[in-house]
Amino acid sequence: MKKLQQRAAANGLAFPLIPDQGGDVRAGGELNLQQLCYRWPNGNQALRNCNLTIPKPGLWMLVGSNGSGKSTLFRLISGLVQPQSGSISTPHRVAMVFQNPDHQLLLPSCSSDLLLGLTNSSTNNNRIRCVDDLLDQLGLNGLATRPIHTLSGGQKQRLAIAGALASDAGLLLLDEPTALLDPESQRTVLDAVHTLCQKRDQPLTALWITHRLEELDRADGAARMQDGRIEPWQDGPSLRKRLQSGRSGR
Repeated sequence: MKKLQQRAAANGLAFPLIPDQGGDVRAGGELNLQQLCYRWPNGNQALRNCNLTIPKPGLWMLVGSNGSGKSTLFRLISGLVQPQSGSISTPHRVAMVFQNPDHQLLLPSCSSDLLLGLTNSSTNNNRIRCVDDLLDQLGLNGLATRPIHTLSGGQKQRLAIAGALASDAGLLLLDEPTALLDPESQRTVLDAVHTLCQKRDQPLTALWITHRLEELDRADGAARMQDGRIEPWQDGPSLRKRLQSGRSGR
């Protein structure tokens, strides 16, 4: 059941967003969070009047320690849980990519798994073309019939990203997608998402949680999350240097 729920969140199928209180949703940018609060049943206050605006398409990153509220934030944006107060608005369909791609890859081959996420309105020929295009965008050309269990970790994660995009998502949430990967696979996954976010035609908006400070150098904007709140955006290299300086100063 957990795997099916994660696939539903990845495909943007089941969970509506909290609507903004009137007005043009585009006026809030690609994603707008206002005064979000969430307390878990055990009493832990995960989000405290949390605000965030993504102003334009691109690769945006959040960094923070365990317990800072990052994963809870993603659960709220994707609709897995509902905030106790505040609003979430976006003009996009939202999809999510998890740390472990095995948790959201359900079918035996690459093409069959991607077909699962495509809308049923397409003709069979169009669906096949869509699968080929998604595989091409993620650097998985020629792997349509490849059994998923034979893929490397990086290939599986890129396939999971392709599966999320199959739902026509315009906002991709990536929860530490390189955490379980070797350095080369980390690079290929980050390169793939960065390329999608820099496309001239319909660039993707991606919000990426990371604990790898070196990944911040590829971000269009980066912010630290701490104690359930998000600091203002700054450029990735500046935030990396600031956080590295703080670590070395201890």
